[in-house]
Amino acid sequence: MNLSLISNDLRPIAEKVEGRQRISDSEALQLYRNNDLNALGLIASTVRQQKNGNIATYILNRYINYSNVCILSCQFCAFAAKKRDAHAFERSIDDIVVAVQESLAAGITEVHMVGGLHPTLKKDWYLDLLRRVRALDPNLIIKAFTAIEVRHLAQRIFKLPIADTLAVLREAGLGALTGGGAEIFDAEVRDEICRGKESAEEWLEVHRLWHEMGGRSTCTMLYGHIETLEQRVDHLRQLRELQDDTGGFTGFVPFAFEPQTTILAHVKPASAIDQLRNLAVSRIYLDNFDHLTAYWVSMGLPLAQVSLSYGVDDLHGTIMEEKIFHMAGAKTPQEQTVATLEHVIREAGREPVQRDSFYRHLPRRRPAATASPAVESELVCA
Repeated sequence: MNLSLISNDLRPIAEKVEGRQRISDSEALQLYRNNDLNALGLIASTVRQQKNGNIATYILNRYINYSNVCILSCQFCAFAAKKRDAHAFERSIDDIVVAVQESLAAGITEVHMVGGLHPTLKKDWYLDLLRRVRALDPNLIIKAFTAIEVRHLAQRIFKLPIADTLAVLREAGLGALTGGGAEIFDAEVRDEICRGKESAEEWLEVHRLWHEMGGRSTCTMLYGHIETLEQRVDHLRQLRELQDDTGGFTGFVPFAFEPQTTILAHVKPASAIDQLRNLAVSRIYLDNFDHLTAYWVSMGLPLAQVSLSYGVDDLHGTIMEEKIFHMAGAKTPQEQTVATLEHVIREAGREPVQRDSFYRHLPRRRPAATASPAVESELVCA
């Protein structure tokens, strides 16, 4: 890093980062409040270079939302529905199996399955779903369920302790947990945007238990609504502390709130500058995370490309039929081809590499000529 390009107020932080030293919460706030976006990009890129060199990754995967029926009514969510709502849906296991088969022909390495907190689906339904999908390809990683889904399954459906529920799910085929539902950890914010959802402590407990079992998961932050910068730092701090304890998080996937059709529609959308700043600060602060993902469905692909200069080393997936952001009013495309993602990465001066669910590099697999580019879809619960 050329420290002469860093202003005097940020230089001590830059020097700490260059020396691979951890920054404090107050220093993270200082970064959030700084208007020198180029300097933030330089510092964040130093961390990215230290951890990942010049490589930028993507994954071929498929999201499956088995249902959007949910007993909760989170204020920010335009996806969930009650059973009698016009936009409510439930997919059959047969339908899901066909969708995954088609996507396997296109080369996916992961299927990502999440849904609402369904009030009536039975234990055997969830286990049959996992077993039948796993039977399609033993090498396919099933990444499924948010922390609140796991708690719902444990308490209302399986009627088992959380650790026992996770063990049963893993035996049936669960390979990784998703990071969704974290939102912002602050209790007052959660009371405003997702009243009735699990607390931060309950979210963290599920991931801690999964990590202690040897499992891996991603984690997220939903920002750009009513939270303060201090609350963003507090969220990052709690993730960093759990990662210190378990090392079980594979990557961090922040995304900006999409306000267009929810009851929080009055909230001003996060600007491009705020999104880049949030990614850069996250990369600098989360020194014990190896990977930072830009979710292009939220950002748009052009801004996600720019984010490769702000600490990002992963552009997520090729994506098909994304629903959560689009049901909330997002105007981004619903899928990208591998060729497009690789072109965008190369254009940013980086080397594209396909990865698996755990961010391990893979040789590029070329889908059959007749297959559609199946990939990550439908719900933002990375």
